[in-house]
Amino acid sequence: MYSFEGKVVWVTGSSTGIGRAVALGFAAHGADVIVHCNQNLAEGESVAAEISGMGREALLVQGDVSKKNIVESMVSKINDRFGRIDILVNNAGSMVKRVRLEQLDEETWDRILDVNLKSVFLVTQAALPLMKPQGKGRIVNVTSIAARNGGSIGALAYATSKGGVSTLTRNLAKELLEYNILVNGIAPGVISTPFQDRFTPPETRQKLGNQILMGREGTPEEMVGAVLFLSSDYSNYITGEIIEINGGQLMD
Repeated sequence: MYSFEGKVVWVTGSSTGIGRAVALGFAAHGADVIVHCNQNLAEGESVAAEISGMGREALLVQGDVSKKNIVESMVSKINDRFGRIDILVNNAGSMVKRVRLEQLDEETWDRILDVNLKSVFLVTQAALPLMKPQGKGRIVNVTSIAARNGGSIGALAYATSKGGVSTLTRNLAKELLEYNILVNGIAPGVISTPFQDRFTPPETRQKLGNQILMGREGTPEEMVGAVLFLSSDYSNYITGEIIEINGGQLMD
């Protein structure tokens, strides 16, 4: 259905979880993929090797996407290898830790906002010079159901940062349209990933699961179709939109 032959795709945070599934999904449909990791180097190498095994070109870049100089260094490596970026998926993010307002210190607040929101700004800004020459492009930002419902207890800073990603997505859609770059997002609900394993206590996870109309958590692979669609010519008249993927949780 989709063909991304000749396209270069950068998926941030693609060593595990949703990012990994998306990177492999693009490769399976013909794209060359820039795999990104921060601390999970071994996992990043594994994803890149899997992509190479599909007969696609893979480049692994490593670093903290909330740091401008590191982002610029990664983009320089991408430019040296490919000289272009056709599709950017801003997926990297973290809750850092779950903490309520009264215990939330300034350092943790700043780190959560940096890794989830500032990173999208920095990566998009740095990637733009490699996207513009193509005369078209796609950006898909990964936000969260927390941007709509405020998140669960202890996710104050995370939900706020993802609300920012949703707003940033809509403004970028306006600003980048002159370059024929369409900007959209996906908002996953409760997805079975290492993120949930690390940050969501079993009792909270059970409560969230009970709110899902389909009666189960989603899988990373179930996020891929929407990203591919928003990155393809089938979505040529869509920009500034965010697709909610939550198994009906918002209907509760």
